Amino acid sequence: MLFLWIALALVGGAGTGYFVRHQMSVNSLSKAERQAEKLLIDAKEKSFKLMEDAKKEEDRHREELNKQQQRLEKRETLFDHKLLELETSRQDVEVNKKKAEEMKEQIKQLKQDALKRLEEISGYNREEARNLLLEKLEKEYGEILVQRIKKLQHVNSEELDKKSREILTIAVQRCAFSQVGEIMTTNVTLPDDEMKGRIIGREGRNIKAIEQLTGTEIIVDDTPNTIIVSAFSPVRRHVAKRALLKLISDGRIHPTKIEDAVETARNEIMEDIRKAGEDAVSQLGIVGFDEKLVALLGRLKYRSSYGQNVLQHSIEVAFLSALIAEQLGANVAVAKKGGLLHDIGKAVDHKVQGTHPEIGKDLGKKFGLTDDIIAPIAEHHDDHPSTLEAIIVKVADALSSSREGARNDTFEDYIQRLEELEKIALAMPGVEKAYAIQAGREIRVFVNPENIDDMAAHNLAKQIAEKIEEELKYPGEIKVTAIREMRVVEYAR
Repeated sequence: MLFLWIALALVGGAGTGYFVRHQMSVNSLSKAERQAEKLLIDAKEKSFKLMEDAKKEEDRHREELNKQQQRLEKRETLFDHKLLELETSRQDVEVNKKKAEEMKEQIKQLKQDALKRLEEISGYNREEARNLLLEKLEKEYGEILVQRIKKLQHVNSEELDKKSREILTIAVQRCAFSQVGEIMTTNVTLPDDEMKGRIIGREGRNIKAIEQLTGTEIIVDDTPNTIIVSAFSPVRRHVAKRALLKLISDGRIHPTKIEDAVETARNEIMEDIRKAGEDAVSQLGIVGFDEKLVALLGRLKYRSSYGQNVLQHSIEVAFLSALIAEQLGANVAVAKKGGLLHDIGKAVDHKVQGTHPEIGKDLGKKFGLTDDIIAPIAEHHDDHPSTLEAIIVKVADALSSSREGARNDTFEDYIQRLEELEKIALAMPGVEKAYAIQAGREIRVFVNPENIDDMAAHNLAKQIAEKIEEELKYPGEIKVTAIREMRVVEYAR
């Protein structure tokens, strides 16, 4: 029984446990289903809400697109209207232009017909009528025209002279170079007169060797302890002088030693030329020039023009050009470089054909100078330079050349220039007398008052000035003054 009750208890416990577990499983499943249903409902609600929001956003975008489309259609309509108006206006302009051309042709034809009619009535063609009218006006109102011309010239010249004098005065005061004239001989001091015989050598072989190697003339005269080296070229004179000093210092003078001394002296002069060019650009604060161009510039140290050292003249022109350019508001650097190189052609003019402005222009192109620097080099002797800097360099060149003591002419050249100046004036019709004064800087011309009136005297002065510019070479400028004087003498008795 005990086992039976135990068995029953076990069976009952197992059944109860199974029932309890089944109930718990059923309850859990029901709860999960309820939660799943709840989640599904929530998901549906959210999806509906998202769909509604997406539909609203789509409607809003569609409305904006409709508005933009309406604006574009409106603009397109307005653009078409404007284009139509523009086309209409263009057609109107073409029509008006055509009408204007037709009217212009009609006016031109009417003018030609009127001129032709006038020529038929007057018996003169257009050119003859104009010349006749000008002659009549000149004859009747010549005095008035001369007075007007003089008045205008006087007013303008006073203002221009005042301003130019101020500028030139400032430039000259700030640039005061000393002037030393070049001479054609160089003295060599000897320790004693016995050295003269050694320099001459047996049968003159030493002096002949020196003259042949240096291209100079050695003058041995009675001047104590001195011999003279004569040559037109300063380079040759200085080479000969240095060679002589080396020979005198060494004491051995014979043809072989002379050759060595001349070669050494020539190399030293070339080095001095290079250094002179470098000193010139350094003194002016100029950089960027080619070394060969600087060396050519240094050669101007041993080149003279009318007794004026060309390198010193070029440096002075560069300073004056820079100062004048500063006063006028021009390019100072260009004026300075153009002033320094304006005579660079003279460094090789004995080797190259052409005038020194033409040679200088070619050298400027060869060494890569800019056009604004080449212009003053090529045009500093032209009547109408193309740039302001070229005009400034021309003025500075004339100012440097015409300064007191800057250039030394020989007496014969001076007299010849004065005679040619007076000869040009006297060759003009109506001139009675002509006098060159102020050392050739002015010529006064006296005309016959019965044959030359005021207008003709005015034209005569211009013609003489143009003739002088064409036929003479001179530094600075020459003033031409035409004087017409009528004197009437009567006596009261």
